[in-house]
Amino acid sequence: MDNFDLVIEPDKGIKKYWSEIWRYRELLYFLSWRDFLVRYKQTVIGIAWAVLRPLLTMIVFTVVFGKIAKLPSDGVPYPLIVFSAMLPWQFFSSVVSESSSSLINNSAMISKVYFPRLVIPLSTFFVCLVDFVISLGILLFLMIWYFYLPPLNILFLPIFLILGLISALGIGLWLSALNVKYRDFRYVLPFIIQFGLYISPVGFGSNIVPESIKYLYALNPMVGVIEGFRWAILGISSDFLFIQLIMSALISFLFFTSGIWYFRKVERSFADNI
Repeated sequence: MDNFDLVIEPDKGIKKYWSEIWRYRELLYFLSWRDFLVRYKQTVIGIAWAVLRPLLTMIVFTVVFGKIAKLPSDGVPYPLIVFSAMLPWQFFSSVVSESSSSLINNSAMISKVYFPRLVIPLSTFFVCLVDFVISLGILLFLMIWYFYLPPLNILFLPIFLILGLISALGIGLWLSALNVKYRDFRYVLPFIIQFGLYISPVGFGSNIVPESIKYLYALNPMVGVIEGFRWAILGISSDFLFIQLIMSALISFLFFTSGIWYFRKVERSFADNI
């Protein structure tokens, strides 16, 4: 009897690849549900961490930028300015962090059975969406506390959420693929996330950014997303909002398309390097 090797590879056509992911949608659901169940397992306060993290960050930023630096708030309570920016930033940073380490965390599965590897980083989105919904509930409570009624702009909020998701998944796909081969990225990523928090308009509005560097500042894809959230939730916007949104959309799309391209390029080597 002749010996032979069976090699299973993903479909090379992009349409067939996406249809294959759809066929594995139950696996996507299972991974998302599993990650949700174990995320806060064996912690003292459990899912309450999803409430404490944004609240503590809001308090620190409100004290530093609102009380000490006394930055302008356009008549809006400063905690609302900070928390409306914390919503997209926490969602973005969570998706990037979770997706970047997702392949390593599921190495046993990758090395034993074939399925579209893109399912793994995609599953992190649904887990982070739960934290986003919890934080959104906190924001609604704060708006009731301060008697602040959101404008009709809030109908555009899903658009900015999708824009932030596209950017986060694009960066997450790059990092997850690179992290398989170069494990240094898991040590660098926390620094990148923290640095990104300080250079994004979370604790302040981008109106205070000098005119000479506003275009350079807008290269950060989260600038447009954060300012878009503030415009949708609070009705306030920067003088540069339209340009920020256009640049955020372009850069997010660039990250997303290039992230998928690179992920698919190195996908077949994951099982060997994991």
